[in-house]
Amino acid sequence: MTPVRITVVIRPRGGSIKSLPHQVRIGRHASTEELYDALARSSGLSIYRLRITHESDCTLVPNSKEITIEGAGVEDMDVVTVKDLGPQISWRAVYIAEYLGPVFIPWLFLFPLRPYLDSHYDTTTEPSSLQLLLCALLTVHFVKREYESIFVHRFSNATMPARKIVQNSGYYCVMSCNMAYWIFRPDAAAAAKELISPWLLYTGLGLFAFGELANLNTHLVLRDIRRSGTTERGVPCGFGFGVVTCPNYFFEIIAWIGIYFVSGLSWSILFFIIIGSVQMAIWAKKKERRYRQGFGAKYKFKRFVMLPGII
Repeated sequence: MTPVRITVVIRPRGGSIKSLPHQVRIGRHASTEELYDALARSSGLSIYRLRITHESDCTLVPNSKEITIEGAGVEDMDVVTVKDLGPQISWRAVYIAEYLGPVFIPWLFLFPLRPYLDSHYDTTTEPSSLQLLLCALLTVHFVKREYESIFVHRFSNATMPARKIVQNSGYYCVMSCNMAYWIFRPDAAAAAKELISPWLLYTGLGLFAFGELANLNTHLVLRDIRRSGTTERGVPCGFGFGVVTCPNYFFEIIAWIGIYFVSGLSWSILFFIIIGSVQMAIWAKKKERRYRQGFGAKYKFKRFVMLPGII
C-alpha cells in the first residue's frame, strides 16, 4: 500500500534562505528527520542549522528519527517556518574548548606570570606548597572535565551555535584568571609559609576527592541511560538521584567547596561557586520540569533539584 503523502507549505523565518522550496511532499508517516533532510538538501545548509516550527503557534517540529510527521502535528497544507540558526559547532567541541584554557591557566599564573602578579611584592620566591597543591587541584578538576567531554558525555543535540564557543570559553577563562590571580599572588593566604588550619586543609581535600568521584559517577549513570546514537533516555537513578534532580551539580559544588577550604577561604573561589551555583540551579529546575513532562508517572518527583533542603 502506497504511504499517504501530504503537502507541507514552507516559509522562511527571520530572513530568506536560498533555494528553500515553497512546498514539500512527504509521507504522513515519514519521520520528521526526513523533512529536515529534504530542506537541507534543497537549501544546501547543514541539517543542524535548520529549525522548523509550526507557523500557527511557533512550537518546534523536532528533528527526530522516532517522531513522525503526523506525530509532530503536521497535517496536509499546514504551514511551517524554517529558520537558519547560523554556523554550528558540535557540543563536544564546545565543551572541550571551554575547559582547555582553565587546564593551563593555573600553571601560567603560578610560574610564567608570577613575576607580573604584583610588583609591590617579592615575586622571586618560589610558590608555597599550598599554592602548588591548589594548582594541582584546579588542573585535576578541569582535566577530568576534558576527559568526560571526550569519553563520557552523550549529547541530546549534535550541535550548537558556533558563537557559543566564544561565550562559554570566555566565561571559564575569565573566572579561572580571576581565581588564579588572587590565590597565586605572593600575599595570598595560600602563599604563607605556614600551612592553613589542618582542619580546613584535610576537610577540603576530603570534600574535593568525594565531590569529584561522585560527580564522575553521576555522569557515568547519565551516559548509560542514553542509548548511543539516539536522544532516547531512561529515568535516572542511583547514588544521589533519590535526593535531588541533578546530583552532578550537587557534587560539583561539594568539590569546589573543598578547593575553597584548601585555598584558605579565598573570596575568588567563593565568587566562582556562587555564580556557578546560580546557573546550575536554573538548569536543574528546567531539567526537573522536563523529567516530569517526559516521564510522567514513571518519574518520582523531587522537591529539591540541586541542594538537599535548600533548592
